[in-house]
Amino acid sequence: MTSPPPLDPASERATDAELVRAAQLGEVEQLGLLLSRHQAPMRAVAVAFHGHRPAAEDAVQEAALIALRQIGALRDPAAVGPWLRMLVRNVCRMQLRRRPAIPVSDPGVFLPAAPDPAQLIDANANRDWIWTAIGHLTPTLQLPVMLRYFTEVTAYDDIATLCGVPVGTIRSRLNQARKKLAEALLATAVQPHDSIAALTAQHREEALAILEAPYTGQLAAVLANSWRPTVETFWSTGRHTIGYHDMVAAMDRDLTAGVRHQLTSVVASHTTVLWEANLINPPEDPHHCPPAVLWALHLTANRVTTLRLHHTPRPTSLPVHP
Repeated sequence: MTSPPPLDPASERATDAELVRAAQLGEVEQLGLLLSRHQAPMRAVAVAFHGHRPAAEDAVQEAALIALRQIGALRDPAAVGPWLRMLVRNVCRMQLRRRPAIPVSDPGVFLPAAPDPAQLIDANANRDWIWTAIGHLTPTLQLPVMLRYFTEVTAYDDIATLCGVPVGTIRSRLNQARKKLAEALLATAVQPHDSIAALTAQHREEALAILEAPYTGQLAAVLANSWRPTVETFWSTGRHTIGYHDMVAAMDRDLTAGVRHQLTSVVASHTTVLWEANLINPPEDPHHCPPAVLWALHLTANRVTTLRLHHTPRPTSLPVHP
């Protein structure tokens, strides 16, 4: 069976169903026309939830990114309009419940519960496609996008604090990043994509090596292998240090106090790497450290040049360790 000829993206005669089928066959650029056609009704749904506020535009942009990721799951191509509006409604409901926005990395949000092997292969390929597009963003835009969609640090206030900029700047950067990411997704659809699994596994190994090094007294040597001697660290307390010796001292203090770092998540692009870890306090001092920490590392030529730390706040009812 021969595939139908490619559609002309500028053709107004193509039906929604034809555009969906073309996109599902690999012509991902056809989604641009679909999203353009349905932008007004998608925005109307968001405005019904949020009014004419920035959150409405955020919801439309997030739903568009989800559509780019999930178009292959649409069983009835003629129903793309209701499907797109449903995505907007779901995003709006999540926003109103103050939960993290639906991550574009999660292949299970709108897919069947038990995908077949072909779907799993396609899901992994599309995930690599998304990360290739993220790699086209500037580091200034990458960091808030990765925090917002791939970590537990999703609140604008927390992202702004970690990035060291006002909340309004973060909102602006996320809006700019969503638009650029949608463009990059279309632009990179037919390009070869790096394996995000391999890159993540490499950085997970490095994270584990660093978190385990204090137990053998080798942390300074391990950091010297992958961190610049002039690395800048922005601590969650507001402190700013140069070099990694302050980090070695801080990790040694945690070790002496009986605090363990339990790595829970690693997400990585070629220039930005995020680690999340639980901080396990000793039974005799259960509130010594906050419950969790996020490390945001910026790399230049595969070496860490900047580290930003964010600690999950302690529950307000608990005493703060002096």
